[in-house]
Amino acid sequence: MNASTDIKRRYRTIWISDIHLGTRGSKADDLLDFLKSTESDTLYLVGDIIDGWRLRKSWFWPQSHNDVVQKLLRKARKGTRVVFVPGNHDEFARDYHGILFGDIRVATSAIHQTADGRRLLIVHGDAFDGVVKHAKWLAHLGDGAYTLALSLNHWLNVARRSLGFPYWSLSAYLKLKVKNAVQYMANFEEAMADEARRCQADGVVCGHIHHAQMRDMDGILYCNDGDWVESCTALVENFDGSLEIVHWLRAPGMYLASAASAHDDKSGEAAPQLSRV
Repeated sequence: MNASTDIKRRYRTIWISDIHLGTRGSKADDLLDFLKSTESDTLYLVGDIIDGWRLRKSWFWPQSHNDVVQKLLRKARKGTRVVFVPGNHDEFARDYHGILFGDIRVATSAIHQTADGRRLLIVHGDAFDGVVKHAKWLAHLGDGAYTLALSLNHWLNVARRSLGFPYWSLSAYLKLKVKNAVQYMANFEEAMADEARRCQADGVVCGHIHHAQMRDMDGILYCNDGDWVESCTALVENFDGSLEIVHWLRAPGMYLASAASAHDDKSGEAAPQLSRV
């Protein structure tokens, strides 16, 4: 557990994506911990929540994945506004735009207005990925290689934990070291910023590329909420409209306690690093 479930951090809005339930790489237990430890007025599920691509090949659905779905449904039932924006791995849900499923609304895209008046376009992002859009077979091939990298990542971190080292993402490291991958991410970010401009929005929130990021791009705020197979990250909005990227595994057992004592720090421990805009 990363935080005590009796201390909850409340946000105006939370965005999460790329959970990939139905795959062995999904960190469902860590996500469940995050969901139990946070509350929000609105929760956006920004695509690839369920991995239909992988489930069509082989069935994998442990209890922890079912627990995540039940927790999301329970949040919606208890008053959280939950909006599901499907991605390419759960594209089957795009046929149900505007429909409610257990109090969760499905939308192919959405506009969110922050507390300080900024309009943010919410999309998964795969429509702006040239590989997915024009060569889907190549995207499926890449998905297989990515699954292998996640498997290696799992066993590497089993070894690291046994030696007392913290979690480290091999696949994220490789993406940032490969020149073509870096250029691919840069092109994706530019495309997302251009789409926000076209929609006359002040910024965009997306997922898809599994790389949490928040930065200004010529006057457009680009936000990527990351994923729950590598980095375990979420984008959150505070009640003053400021935005942060939460790295859930970066400070195990510290995040909520530190946040709760931000105005009266008696713990003597440093709060985890957050990106804030």
